[in-house]
Amino acid sequence: MNTNFPCGRMSRPASSRRDFLRTTSLGFGSLALTSMLAEQAIAANPLAPKEPHFPAKAKRVIMLFMEGGPSQMDTIDYKPELIARHDQAIPPSATPLAIRQGKGEKLENFGSLYRPVSEFKQRGESGLWMSDALENIAQHADDLCILNGMVCDSTEHGTATQQFHTGMPVLPRPSMGAWLMYGLGTENQNMPGFVVISPPAGSNMNCGTDFLPGIYQSTILRDAEKAGSDKIRYLMDKRLPRSMRRSQLDFLQDLNTDHAMRSGNEPNLESMIEANELAFRMQAEAPEVFDIESETAETQAMYGIGEKATDSFGRQCLLARRLAEADVRFIQVTSKQWDHHDTIGKLLPESCQKVDKPIAGLLADLKARGLLEDTLVIWSGEFGRTPVYQKVGGISKKGKPPGRGHNPFGWSLFMAGGGVKPGFKYGATDEFGYSAIEGRVHIHDFHATVLHLLGLDHERLTYMHAGRPYRLTDVYGNVVKEIVA
Repeated sequence: MNTNFPCGRMSRPASSRRDFLRTTSLGFGSLALTSMLAEQAIAANPLAPKEPHFPAKAKRVIMLFMEGGPSQMDTIDYKPELIARHDQAIPPSATPLAIRQGKGEKLENFGSLYRPVSEFKQRGESGLWMSDALENIAQHADDLCILNGMVCDSTEHGTATQQFHTGMPVLPRPSMGAWLMYGLGTENQNMPGFVVISPPAGSNMNCGTDFLPGIYQSTILRDAEKAGSDKIRYLMDKRLPRSMRRSQLDFLQDLNTDHAMRSGNEPNLESMIEANELAFRMQAEAPEVFDIESETAETQAMYGIGEKATDSFGRQCLLARRLAEADVRFIQVTSKQWDHHDTIGKLLPESCQKVDKPIAGLLADLKARGLLEDTLVIWSGEFGRTPVYQKVGGISKKGKPPGRGHNPFGWSLFMAGGGVKPGFKYGATDEFGYSAIEGRVHIHDFHATVLHLLGLDHERLTYMHAGRPYRLTDVYGNVVKEIVA
């Protein structure tokens, strides 16, 4: 029996989807209405829910991506030694070898050790150290699982962002959201299972499917931060009644199906046929899901909607909660402008202010609705920042106040809900926050752990391509069992 699921979790029928349609002589419209063939229709649907490898702790993911790389020692990795030795030279041995060898940013752009720009305090019963820059999120410290020993393989934004999303820093690969869709399908057949709100740079690659079937592609929402905007462009022609739109689609699908049967195996065409059907089903449910104006004034205020600094990201976080309620499998929200090479004392608190209240509101709202237990929330950038200050163009030059450079050697993220230990810290960087020295978690380990929390074995979730099985973690990765509740 032929199958595109080498992991063996889901068998596909011996006949192709086109063969099924041809032999039954049914179009998609009548297929959806024919209960007699419902079981076969689900088997032919690549978006149908699939059983995990083992019982999952999380059903869905909300990834809050801080594009540019937030500074760990100014947010969630407390380094008192930076305060004690502010403006002193960093010992040469504490500078990562790659930097000393000139493989990262230029050494001449870096100066002395630079203290955190915000004060740290221990928070909650767990006593986690968190910065005042995230004072609202800090109120949820007892729900957070902080990883202080993250590492990746690139000092450059493009390749580090690609590795964070796909596991590979250079070659195109399917994104984590696409892998989850392939592995688990979606619970809601009237909504896309992979939604990206305010996409990161390079979204075609970082939120794409590459060699996986195109039906697992992300749906990107534009202008999600604006009230009353169309979140998905051209979703429907409002000039026509639903019955006429259905007739138009049936005609188009007949043409596409006939072309597919004559063309032989053409995955992109099959994905387009599936996507057209999904788009039509979305017309009934998506507008209601996207309508955050229907939320109470109290709920909107909790996310900072209506406040100048937080309105934009607050709308995106509230939409993420509504998508989670609608059983969307993977939701990504992106906050931009975290690349603080200069003026970090002013710019980092401003970046934190934009997301702090909305994320705190999201965590509180998910918990109040009983969703946090099976929703894995992730807050991270593509890498962290250096403990020494940086002045692009050379430290001897006058100009803007200092910032921090790129640091893939030891950085931090936090997770909440979805089966991770609450009020817990794992891993550590050196006394300055430059390199991971305990509980080192590579991106491959992080991906393996996320898949594990959703009930998937990263070594069994494979797809045959170019003569060999591929996986999100390539040939690496270990589940970080220490953080699993």
